[in-house]
Amino acid sequence: MTGTPRPDESFTPAPLGALEQQVMDVLWDQGAMTIRQVINQLPSEPAYTTIATVLRNLERKHLVTPERDGHSVRYRARHTREQHAALLMEHALAASRDRAASMLHFIDAISPSDVELLRSYLDGRTAGDDR
Repeated sequence: MTGTPRPDESFTPAPLGALEQQVMDVLWDQGAMTIRQVINQLPSEPAYTTIATVLRNLERKHLVTPERDGHSVRYRARHTREQHAALLMEHALAASRDRAASMLHFIDAISPSDVELLRSYLDGRTAGDDR
């Protein structure tokens, strides 16, 4: 597994609205795209200005980066979907008054297969530290 990028201290991951989530899903699944390309991938066909506004909001939230491509602009997700989820979890833990209790409640709530995945990962990480 690769580490989650550490954003600057002012970064606070924000929950995504329904349309923001759809746009991010498109960018995570397809890679960098223009506004028109994003619109063509969405289940509905929102107005160009609507998606332009959503992408500006996602840029403000530090979730996408605009890249000049000739006369057009392509938007790229700054983090993978998995890294974004990890950043949200880290933010939730940081906001907790009792980080350990929050982590233990989370672990109690996950499936046995996820517990096994976590156990396996931690065992491998510990073994790697001994080398």
